[in-house]
Amino acid sequence: MPYAWDLNDQSPFPSIAQALIANVDRAVPILRAMSESRAREPRAAGKWSPKQVMGHLIDSAANNHQRFVRAQETDSYTGPGYTQEHWVAVQGYHEAHWDELISLWRAYNRHLAHVIERIPESKRGTVCTVGADAPTTLGFIVSDYVGHVRHHLAQAGVPAE
Repeated sequence: MPYAWDLNDQSPFPSIAQALIANVDRAVPILRAMSESRAREPRAAGKWSPKQVMGHLIDSAANNHQRFVRAQETDSYTGPGYTQEHWVAVQGYHEAHWDELISLWRAYNRHLAHVIERIPESKRGTVCTVGADAPTTLGFIVSDYVGHVRHHLAQAGVPAE
């Protein structure tokens, strides 16, 4: 099974899906072992707490879910960016129940792995423009998603492998 840093825009979609599931399954027991009070503590002044990081990962799953599916509808995809500070603040992740955040994040990402696994190879090169970012491909967006998850899991307290 490839690690996130081995993934690229040419990695087979089923391999990307397996890497996502492996990261989720490895992280969940570590996250569940963290107390509610510890999950509320920011990593440092001006930084997100583990709860807010997990909320951001839920938002990322929701935004990327749309991209993964909509990019398969036509020959190109153009969609909105994501104002992460706004989303995290208005949804009040800091006050949410830690176990519920973990459960939602786990379930959403297992579903995304199912979606990723089913993407036809013919859609890999679909041009995707997200917000003001330069156009890229669906293959890149999907593979980059797993790296994004790993990056933020480390911020939430899940040590790198």
